[in-house]
Amino acid sequence: MDKESIKNKAYGCLLGGLIGDAMGAPVEGWDYERIIKEKGYIDDFDGSGTDDSAIKTILCEALIKNGGHVSADGFAESFLRHPECYNLFFVPVRNMYHKIQDGIELPVNAGYGNMASSSSAMAISPIGIVNACDPRAAAAEAYEAAGLIHSGCSSFCRDGASAIAAAVAEAFSPDATVESVLEASSKYLHPKSAVVMKSKIAGALSLAREAGSYSEFRRLYYEKEKLYHIICDSRETVPVALALFYLSGGDCAKAIEYGANFGRDADTIATMSGAIAGAFTGLGGLHSRWIKKATANNPRQKQLAEEMAELIVGRCEDKRRVLAKIEGMTAGGD
Repeated sequence: MDKESIKNKAYGCLLGGLIGDAMGAPVEGWDYERIIKEKGYIDDFDGSGTDDSAIKTILCEALIKNGGHVSADGFAESFLRHPECYNLFFVPVRNMYHKIQDGIELPVNAGYGNMASSSSAMAISPIGIVNACDPRAAAAEAYEAAGLIHSGCSSFCRDGASAIAAAVAEAFSPDATVESVLEASSKYLHPKSAVVMKSKIAGALSLAREAGSYSEFRRLYYEKEKLYHIICDSRETVPVALALFYLSGGDCAKAIEYGANFGRDADTIATMSGAIAGAFTGLGGLHSRWIKKATANNPRQKQLAEEMAELIVGRCEDKRRVLAKIEGMTAGGD
């Protein structure tokens, strides 16, 4: 891919996620029947998103500061630079924040004991961006960073983050298909340790294929699947986001609208499906009126996309240098 194509996909991923967050936010916590009754069908948005987008920006800044690579330590430092976002954070993020702010835990241990949520998966797409076309690396690096918020008994949330990051990375591939993106989401998860998330994703995709349409999938999911008491549980949101990407056929606008109109943790579902689809289609998958509004509300997103694209290029150059050394060693042994 040329640099402009990379930037287009990075920008599409960031804006797709942001628009999904903003579109789903007003109906967060509603069920889909209430949405139909009171809103009809949601296809527009106002505002600048919620904690989903705030944490995503924090992660982008951590990646930029650390040359495209981020550990739990770098992610934690970026959080501490944004105390103004504290009131946006959900319980597990606040728990983590206090642990690292007060020195109670090291960042690598700060996720232990935190309740389940989507707080890592919903914001993880930047790791998929910098690992463009390399879903295996995206899954591994996402697992490391997500441990800042979730670990131990809530490690399935880390698996959810890895699934989303891997899907975004694969969506950057010039030859990516909807099916290759979905396959990548589970392929690089731990075969045994991630069995809960893998089975939930497989179940949601199976139901989506069986349903054949968005409205039927939504009805069946509410009826047949276990709806978690905490609506932001990643065992629900991540599989649903991937299923909606499938049902949209990779159409970014549809993926976002499907997420917003699904109900439950609508902003988080829509931000994840929007980020994956935005990486898949680039800006061309978003309505021009949405792009205009999103950039007016969030002028920094374009700059972030440009910086993320630079990180992709930089990481590619690093890989070329490593490959050149290996080739030199191989040639020397002939």
